Order: sequence, then structure tokens, then C-alpha cells
Amino acid sequence: MAWSPSQIGDLSGRTAIVTGASSGIGLVEARTLAEHGAHVVLAVRNTEAGRAAAAGIDGSTKVEALDLASLDSVRGFAARVDGPVDLLVNNAGVMSPPTRRTTADGLELQFGTNHLGHFALTALLLPTLLAAPSPRVTTVASLAHHQGDEQVLEGNPAQGYRARSSYGRSKLANLLFALELHRRATAAGSRLTSTAAHPGVAVTNLVASRDGMGARWAVRTLAPPLMRLVLPGAEGGAEAVLYAATVAAPGTYTGPQGRGEVRGRVGPARLSRLATDEDLAGRLWTVSEELTGVRFDL
Repeated sequence: MAWSPSQIGDLSGRTAIVTGASSGIGLVEARTLAEHGAHVVLAVRNTEAGRAAAAGIDGSTKVEALDLASLDSVRGFAARVDGPVDLLVNNAGVMSPPTRRTTADGLELQFGTNHLGHFALTALLLPTLLAAPSPRVTTVASLAHHQGDEQVLEGNPAQGYRARSSYGRSKLANLLFALELHRRATAAGSRLTSTAAHPGVAVTNLVASRDGMGARWAVRTLAPPLMRLVLPGAEGGAEAVLYAATVAAPGTYTGPQGRGEVRGRVGPARLSRLATDEDLAGRLWTVSEELTGVRFDL
């Protein structure tokens, strides 16, 4: 029988943080976790949009400002979080801006937001996560990680910038981080678990966002209605992430099981060869610590 979010058990007494929870699959994740009893912190760049989203959620919520494209914002958010935190869903992201852009810290926007922002956030939240009895970190990757290559260590430099390959590297970085976090937590004897998931191809605000592909008028205007004709929306895209966040085995990667993993019931997702490269993961970890100035104490 296919798994569905209705099978999530009682989450009463648990606290979850979902980044990018004001819209799209992040909002579905936050709403579903709250409906099952969790207290959910919506970590969002636009708090007005976050409060509007929270108003439509039946459950306990809190809205906090978090801009993953600013390490100062990440540090400020982490300092305001009171533990314990049972679940961190590293969900927010930006996809394929047509021209290279940078974060507040001068890092390429996709690598800085999708990977480094979440890397730093997870490290800074470790004390609150480890205060919970069974803490879990779930990181949202993408089918696009198959387009990533060894240049992931270079952080998408300005020379030769290509939107889609740079996005693919940032999503490969998400997977390398999630799996390496699981290995390091296990080696340290920590009770922290790490999982990853991808939503397949879903029609969400990520496509139309002006920070990404939606910087082009034709994409943000025409792509969403055309995509809705054949692809699932945020509800369908969130299923794999919710499975990874609540019931998946530690260290696993979850995604849709249909052709090409675009849509379908939830199950094991296919990893690229580089995503399982432990040496590459270790080197990326070192580079990420250097770029963010944070360290993990498991």
C-alpha cells in the first residue's frame, strides 16, 4: 500500500523547524506536521508572507525571520531558537537564476542559499537538536543533483556560470551534506539522524520566483499554468519530504517512484555516483566550514 502523510503518527510535544515554509512544499510540510501535533516554526525570509501562511494552519506555529542568503541572518535566527528541536527540515531554496547573483556574504546565490545557509543553520542549531530525545535533520535535494559535478567544491565561481549546472551542484551539495552528516553522527555515537528527499517535479513558487528562473517574465508567467496540466502541485511534491522527515530510515534518500522519479508513490530515490563519494563529501564539509566559519560538534 502506498504511503501517505495521513499515516504520520502523533507529533504532540515535538518542535519542528521548516525553512521556506511560507509557500510551496515548505508550507505543505509545515501544515501537515502541525496538523499531526507538532509545534512548527516557519523560518521564512518574508515574515508577512509567513504570518499569512501560519494563519491558514490548524495547529501550533511560530513565524521567525530567516534569510539563508545571509550568514548574519542565519546566526540571528539560531540565537533566537529555544530548544529542544526535534526536527529541522532544510527545505528553502532558489533555482537557476539566469545571471549569476551573490549572497550578502559574496557567495554564489544558489550554493550560498541552498547548501551553505543550511549547512551553517544545522551546525548552529546542533545544541537545540541534541537536547531532543530523537532529533532528525531532513534536507531537500533534487533530481537536478545528477547534473552536479566535482566542481561543487568551487562554489559556482563567476567564470563560466551556467544557471542549471550551478543549481545541480548546489543540490549535489545538499545530498553530500545530508549523507555525510548521517555518517558523522553515527561515528560520534550521536542520537541525531539525517535523511534526504527530493520532491520529483512539482509545480510550486520555486519555478516562478524572481530569485530564480522566474527572473524571466515568460517563465514566471507561462510555465506554472502549463506545468499544472501534467505535474503534481505542492501537496504531491511534499510527500517524499514528509516521509523522510518522519518515518524513513536514517541515512536514506527518498523520492517519487514513477518514471524518471518525476512523480508517483514514495520510495527509495536514485543517487548519482558523486552523491555517494565519501571523499568528495569530506572535502565539501571542510570547504563549507571554511566558507561559513561554523563547526559541527556532534
